[in-house]
Amino acid sequence: MKKILSAFASIFALSTALLSAAPALAAGQGTDGEPIRVVAAENFYADVIKQLGGAHVEVTSILSNPDQDPHLFEASPTTARALSAARLVVYNGADYDPWMDKLLGASKGRTDVPRTVIVVATLIGKKSGDNPHLWYAPVTMPAVARRVHAYLVETDPAHGGEYDTRLAQFLDSLKPIDAKIAALRARYQGVPVTASEPVFGYMSEALGLTMRNQRFQMAAMNDTEPSPSDVAAFERDLRTKQVKVLIYNGQADDAATRRMLAIAKSAGVPTIQVSETEPGGNTYQQWMLKQLDALDKALQGHTE
Repeated sequence: MKKILSAFASIFALSTALLSAAPALAAGQGTDGEPIRVVAAENFYADVIKQLGGAHVEVTSILSNPDQDPHLFEASPTTARALSAARLVVYNGADYDPWMDKLLGASKGRTDVPRTVIVVATLIGKKSGDNPHLWYAPVTMPAVARRVHAYLVETDPAHGGEYDTRLAQFLDSLKPIDAKIAALRARYQGVPVTASEPVFGYMSEALGLTMRNQRFQMAAMNDTEPSPSDVAAFERDLRTKQVKVLIYNGQADDAATRRMLAIAKSAGVPTIQVSETEPGGNTYQQWMLKQLDALDKALQGHTE
């Protein structure tokens, strides 16, 4: 797993921020009429929580810049203060955002706010060492939605009917994604593709694509050098068009990715960009559909 360069060296400063901020921010939490304060480590989880909670939740997202490499994120006192006021915290887990464990540990006992923590990896049975890009697995968001819905109904039963309606609407809004996945699987199952990193891995599995060069991808994700033979195999797949598309992480700008993109362009292999952060102005549903549409377009005319 590529290590996220977090501000572990400054954890004392973060702990101090939590200590000083907690009393003021905790005051009044849980009283009638106030929104439930939520912190989501990643903005796509924040988006889903907003869709489920509406005006009854106040959601802060930590990773929200689609132009920034999430692996370069550094936690700050501002992040610590937001966590100190949160009644619900949702984060990815599976080693994707280990700074959350550090921050939550630093805040323990420094807030009067009763807190519930949802770790998405635990929710869907994933663990350290698994592909951490869980939001590309079709099972993830329905599971997150149902768990968050249960929390909202328990915490704020007065608005339970509205939460029930919002959950049903959200689950219904995922049906076009499921339909698109089914259509692409029927059309492209078994088609060989490759990727710079395993960001799109769970979605590729759902589509039935044959993913090549996985050792290279794991090395890139873990921030280690791929072996010369893995590099050569990747380049050969592109030059000889053994793969029909190259999927790359648009938020990771590194020499290896740039080289593979250049080789793909020279060989006439289509490329599609995926991301680890939901782009601004999109819902989670729109984001997923746009990427699936881009893949469909890239594969059309390039499969036998």
